[in-house]
Amino acid sequence: MDNNIDILDELHKGCCMGMDAIKTILTKVEEEKFHDLLEKQFLEYQDIGNRLEDLYQEYTDSDIHETGIMVKAMTWYGIQKDTLLDNSVSALADMLIKGTSMGIVEGKKILNHKTMDKKVHKICEEYIKMQEKYLNKLEEFL
Repeated sequence: MDNNIDILDELHKGCCMGMDAIKTILTKVEEEKFHDLLEKQFLEYQDIGNRLEDLYQEYTDSDIHETGIMVKAMTWYGIQKDTLLDNSVSALADMLIKGTSMGIVEGKKILNHKTMDKKVHKICEEYIKMQEKYLNKLEEFL
């Protein structure tokens, strides 16, 4: 079922984008509690990403798609630009909240509009729940 492959690809790209953003932002964070939260979120993205890769192999022998170099560069550039004048914890949390919210929206669109196997549905729900958990935690730093 091609839908499953497409969904797993999209979720994996979301995890990769989240990890790329967190890696870039971590270099700007000095506040220990915020730094620790971002490291935990990074590890959860990584865990889901690894499980997505494993599940992907149940549907195809191909490698799961990674985010391209241009997307990575644009993420890095966007963060550099947005933090030029304000790299406070509040501003960094705001950026991550916006990205996390986009991930939740995309995940919910997938759940609401795509047909998928139970395993894919379950990991999609986990992806959304993980991001919702961190959305709430990030709001504390606004």
